[in-house]
Amino acid sequence: MATVHRVMVGLLAAGITLSVLAQPLGPGARPVGADWSRSPVYGINGMAATAQPLASQVALEILKAGGSAVDAAIAANATLGLMEPTGNGIGGDLFAIVWDPETGRLHGYNGSGRSPMGRNIDQMNAKIAAMKADGRLAEDYQGIPSHGSLSVTVPGTVDGWFALHERWGQLPMDDVLTPAIEYAQQGFPLSPVIADGFAANLRRFKAIAPMVEELDNAMALYFKGDKAPVTGDIFRNPDLAKTLTALAKNGRDAFYTGQLADRLASYFTAIGADLSAADLASHRGEWVEPRGVDYHGVTLWELPPNGQGFAALMMLNILKQTDLRRFDRGSPEVFHYMVEAKRLAFETMAQTFADPAHADLPLDAMLSEAFAQRQFARINTQSVLAPTALAVALEGEGDTTYLTVADNKGMMVSLIQSNYRGMGSGLVPTGMGFMLQDRGELFSLNPDHPNSYAPNKRPFHTIIPAFLTRDQQPLMSFGLMGGGMQPQGHVQMVVNIVDYGMNIQEAGDAARFLHDGGASPEGGAPNEYGVLYVEPGVPQITIDALVALGHVLEVNDRGGLFGGYQAIARDPQTGVYSGATEMRKDGAVVAW
Repeated sequence: MATVHRVMVGLLAAGITLSVLAQPLGPGARPVGADWSRSPVYGINGMAATAQPLASQVALEILKAGGSAVDAAIAANATLGLMEPTGNGIGGDLFAIVWDPETGRLHGYNGSGRSPMGRNIDQMNAKIAAMKADGRLAEDYQGIPSHGSLSVTVPGTVDGWFALHERWGQLPMDDVLTPAIEYAQQGFPLSPVIADGFAANLRRFKAIAPMVEELDNAMALYFKGDKAPVTGDIFRNPDLAKTLTALAKNGRDAFYTGQLADRLASYFTAIGADLSAADLASHRGEWVEPRGVDYHGVTLWELPPNGQGFAALMMLNILKQTDLRRFDRGSPEVFHYMVEAKRLAFETMAQTFADPAHADLPLDAMLSEAFAQRQFARINTQSVLAPTALAVALEGEGDTTYLTVADNKGMMVSLIQSNYRGMGSGLVPTGMGFMLQDRGELFSLNPDHPNSYAPNKRPFHTIIPAFLTRDQQPLMSFGLMGGGMQPQGHVQMVVNIVDYGMNIQEAGDAARFLHDGGASPEGGAPNEYGVLYVEPGVPQITIDALVALGHVLEVNDRGGLFGGYQAIARDPQTGVYSGATEMRKDGAVVAW
């Protein structure tokens, strides 16, 4: 080896180009665990895992000040709305699962907003036709416009914060929101993945500008000088600081019936949007019962529709009809079973999931053992399933933030929050410092579909928090943000940990797949297979075998495509927390 080293040094000294010998540099060696992963973080008094290190620290500060896990989660979410506006903010919706050690049970919260009361499906179609007629929308555009006021639904996040805080808050909301307010006033340095998201959103807004009634406010707030901020830039948002201060002083009613509601309603009127003060005043989130599916000794819990969490439960129900542990984790058999289970679950979801207040959903039947057995029987180990023409494709991608917090009393919060596509609709209410969501794009315009557009209705929702228990005790609070990646990501995490013994960090760092298209809420033709994306860590022999089975496969090294995972696990014997964060994001786990 020393001889080789001397030869190389000699060649370099002689000025000989060695680019022909260059190879990508792989992972280093670790003393324990997988070479491609890091150590989990451990703590006992409290822990927070978010997609931005400063937000994680804010959560920890709140815990140390005597706040509950709910206080800390709200503080982190408010901070992320400032620091990661590419994925969330108070113009969007919120869902949460909370383990309450006092009641010894899980509680679910659905904080999704509704469509305007004053616009029906015929009026929606007429407005879309008018946009096509005047050139603001392409003639062949399908569905509800992805940006602009037609896709805006009432923001549910603020109501969600105060509903959670009323039940489990320990500190005044003024204290909880102070860190986000101070960062908004003073500024913070932008992190790399979020900066990349800013650049992507600027390109998107330029491309879809005709759809949006006004983009000047968004450009002035986020893209000064027609440029996206870059990594390390100090970003400030004094308008958001004022909005959060009003919430801290005057509560949730400031946003839905008070001074902030008045400003929002004035903006809606100014741009000709259908949302109104009455829509804001009528909004209320909903406490819901999480539902669970047992899998090899653990129970995965998800929230019921209008979200897509039950797709993960259906996937696990299908997969437990066999035993994946017979195969290596990287084998084609494991990937084939998981992908086909995903396609079957999404087929059911695409045809049925909607606002339960407007549709009679067969929830018990979807989670039944008999249905899982029938679905599993459809899987062919020799080839992919033929795509079905019965499913309804629901458009959209997802840009989201997920966070989890645990405190010294054993409370664990699994919280997800989003503006939906990109940064949102492109509409920033004047002087308020945030963008309105475009979640309404996910309504169907098929009047016969359960998810069809209607007044005062919640759309199908992609964002889903998750939770694992064992023997009715909390095991892990986790989530994996990112559109249709979420249910299949949840299942991959469970399989990695439960079936293959990975630790909480290895489970997230391991190579993933994303099946996109086909029968899916993420778009694509329901009578087509779509595309199976896999990360470079999937073995080539497995890739070749999957292609031979008929999977339309693409290796993709763009990490953001495969979601963003955060997790906190609790040892039931010692109470010690272990935490993991997503290498594909900017995040961090912190503990004390």
